[in-house]
Amino acid sequence: MSYNSFGHLFRVTTFGESHGPAIGCIVDGCPPNIPLTTADIQAFLEKRRPGQSRFTTQRQEPDQVKILSGVFEDDRTGGPVTTGTPIMLMIENVDQRSKDYADIRDKFRPGHADFTYQAKYGLRDYRGGGRSSARETAARVAAGAVARKIVPEVSIRGALVQMGPHKIDPTNWDWSEVDRNPFFTPDARAAKFFEEYLDGVRKAGSSCGAVIEVTASGVPAGWGAPVYGKLDQDLASAMMSINAVKGVEVGAGFASAALSGEDNADEIRMHHGKPEFLSNNAGGILGGISTGQDIVVRFAVKPTSSILSTRKTVTSNGEDADVMTKGRHDPCVGIRAVPVGEAMMALVLADHFLRHRGQVG
Repeated sequence: MSYNSFGHLFRVTTFGESHGPAIGCIVDGCPPNIPLTTADIQAFLEKRRPGQSRFTTQRQEPDQVKILSGVFEDDRTGGPVTTGTPIMLMIENVDQRSKDYADIRDKFRPGHADFTYQAKYGLRDYRGGGRSSARETAARVAAGAVARKIVPEVSIRGALVQMGPHKIDPTNWDWSEVDRNPFFTPDARAAKFFEEYLDGVRKAGSSCGAVIEVTASGVPAGWGAPVYGKLDQDLASAMMSINAVKGVEVGAGFASAALSGEDNADEIRMHHGKPEFLSNNAGGILGGISTGQDIVVRFAVKPTSSILSTRKTVTSNGEDADVMTKGRHDPCVGIRAVPVGEAMMALVLADHFLRHRGQVG
């Protein structure tokens, strides 16, 4: 079992390491005759690309994607279209600084996957974390762009709704604001506060966590399956697979434990000849199957483990040691997790659309 693939009918396998020559993915199961160009993918990679503000890692990666297979163009297609065969996407790494990690090659960084990788495989790539690096998520964003082409009627949007202990004011929610600040937050007042707050965190050489909310609008009722094919089950798995994520909730999530049965129930009335829910505590999913409402998922991202303060650790030789992580790191990795969360939502929905079509037509 390789554990580098995600999905069933729409399946993505990623490859590459943080400091290797390239990263990328193979997308299998994409239907044929879907228009697809690098521009369709590049727009989403730009949202995740590092070095765009002082609030993210200063590693300068252009993240230019190349389509190496699965797309064909001639006079009859009217432009590049998918062929139904595996689509290979590649992104070259051009700004690696492996020397930054020379001092920690034998030390396990607390909070990182260093110890567990060594315990499992008997070796590890200490250069930026290798395969466990969040650099791998660029490939997911590229694959997510392909997935969106399969379900174009679905609108997928993500936003940062909490940074450290500070939550946004939901009454200030404005989706158009997300693209106007470097934090992808829908609250303009919170964005100004986050700027000052994260500057302090960054200058102290520390880090903070975040909560991301991803919403999908336009998903019809009926996607997903009961028992072991639940839509929310796969969404939880998808979000939990993102680097540094330590918690996932759907709809009211953990807050539903404090609700009464009356408050939690999403009541229904007929409206213009169709059932209409009066609330959405279920997050658009009941019994593992979509209700037709917005699908709402939130996930918690832990503080970046690469910090400048010295921490206690041990070496691969079994000796006590201290470690300080140098290099270029995100003071809040949750910021760039927003487009990654959107991509994982797209991957799950594209897969479930194809599964639903295959089962019920």
